[in-house]
Amino acid sequence: MERHHCLLGFLLLAARLPLDAAKRFHEVLGEERASAYLRSHNQLNGWSSDDNDWDEERYPVWEPGDPRWKSSWKGGHVQAVLTSDSPALVGSNITFVVSLVFPRCQKEDASGSIVYEKNCQNDTGLSHDPYVYNWTAWTEDGDWGNGTNHTHHVFPDGRPFPHRPGWKRWNFVYVFHTLGQYFQKLGRCSVGVSMNTANVTLGPQVMEVTVYRRHRRAFVPIANVKDVYVVTDQIPVFVTMSQKNDRNSSDETFLRDLPITFDVLIHDPSHFLIESTIKYKWNFGDNTGLFVYNNHISNHTYVLNGTFSLNLTVQAAVPGPCPSPSPRSPKATPTLGPAGGHGLELSEIVAKGCQITKYGYFETILTIVDGILDVNIIRMTDVPVPVPQPENSLMDFVVTCQGSTPTEVCTVISDPTCRTTQSTVCDPVAVDSDCLLTVRRAFDGAGTYCLNLTLGDATSLALTSTLVSVPGKSPASPLRMANGVLISVGCLVIFVIVATLVMYKKYREYKPIENIHGEGGKGTGLGALVTHAKAALSRRSLERDPLLQNQPGKV
Repeated sequence: MERHHCLLGFLLLAARLPLDAAKRFHEVLGEERASAYLRSHNQLNGWSSDDNDWDEERYPVWEPGDPRWKSSWKGGHVQAVLTSDSPALVGSNITFVVSLVFPRCQKEDASGSIVYEKNCQNDTGLSHDPYVYNWTAWTEDGDWGNGTNHTHHVFPDGRPFPHRPGWKRWNFVYVFHTLGQYFQKLGRCSVGVSMNTANVTLGPQVMEVTVYRRHRRAFVPIANVKDVYVVTDQIPVFVTMSQKNDRNSSDETFLRDLPITFDVLIHDPSHFLIESTIKYKWNFGDNTGLFVYNNHISNHTYVLNGTFSLNLTVQAAVPGPCPSPSPRSPKATPTLGPAGGHGLELSEIVAKGCQITKYGYFETILTIVDGILDVNIIRMTDVPVPVPQPENSLMDFVVTCQGSTPTEVCTVISDPTCRTTQSTVCDPVAVDSDCLLTVRRAFDGAGTYCLNLTLGDATSLALTSTLVSVPGKSPASPLRMANGVLISVGCLVIFVIVATLVMYKKYREYKPIENIHGEGGKGTGLGALVTHAKAALSRRSLERDPLLQNQPGKV
């Protein structure tokens, strides 16, 4: 009898040896083995326990520092980058994305093969072979076979690849591992995986990903990466704050007597709260009370200087499953149905629907100070210059402001659309308590300009804009100058003709006696007319000259 027991024990031990010799997922992926309690209470939908066997023959396992890592990829090393949209509200989905970064000059083409980029030179120079890994050729030479049940088309746990459209161009295997469970995926140079966090332990967790590349009928490890993600029971809340004239909104210092805009951003990439009723409860810390809004944007104005504690509570009513009705004593109550059950109460619960309330919190300290509240241009005047210089037209701007005293003034001159900047000038200023100053700026000749004028101090910037029309002082163009010369010559010709006609008329009325019988009598032509006109004009000009009074012999 004792010999039979020994034989049975030997058979059981021999049967167990292959199982113990096989590697498990938690041994390959390097994470400490999760307890049975964690695996049972943190069961992830669609994920498998890392107690399963790992096919080490098809997916070899290399320790860190193994020299085979150096030759696992042609032309260098592949880096895997793992990101997530953490933090995630418990019950929502969290998405992980792994992207492969290939060595210089390498990329994945449309067919899934890895090729060298054209005209790109790496450490080894230009490659004559366009391919790093021509997996398309491997498919065509019969390596894949014509069937769909080939043993080399499997994951590390032996499960077959999903035969979805284009699956033969997916040449990387990604193994995700967290909380003692794993998820396998076939893909190209970038893949994403979504995981529901309903059963995930709150707090920071670790996700590890191992990446394999195809190598004929086997796979070769090329990269391993880890990242921390966070699951929380509070709604992830962020608040952006902005204020007109505030110089730097990131320092949480704002201006008195100007409204501050608060915009609440809820981090919910999986839209877990899309059907929730959300309320925003504000306490601005200045003894103005509690404000409750349904809008994520609110405004508040502080009227005193100082520091104030800002507190926000976000409350979301999330539709969820109704809890089972608690058992009651069989004592008859008005809610009881004909058979003594609680059907009416249960139907009311189902009709009403059930909700799970989630909260999010935000708090910060705000500093309120004086600042420049407003700036206005009350007058614009053209500056006269002794000699017009169209390329440097000057304008004076009389500016007033309200609030604190500015220490600098900046102007930006641009085209009439205010889009193309032509010049930017900043100057320190010393302004009296009335905040009245004159700013002089030069413009590029006549035309219309957009002027942005800013007054600033250590905490604030006040801006005003206006369109400026610079009067025309530009020199005349050659065409206009030629036209002016022609007009002047024309006027002179007309004057000469009119004067000649007047002289001709006088000549006919008053003919000198000496011209009747002399040779001058024959001068009835234009030459004679001009001669007499010159004589008359000369005589008249002499008669009008006041100096003639001093000439002897003149009357």
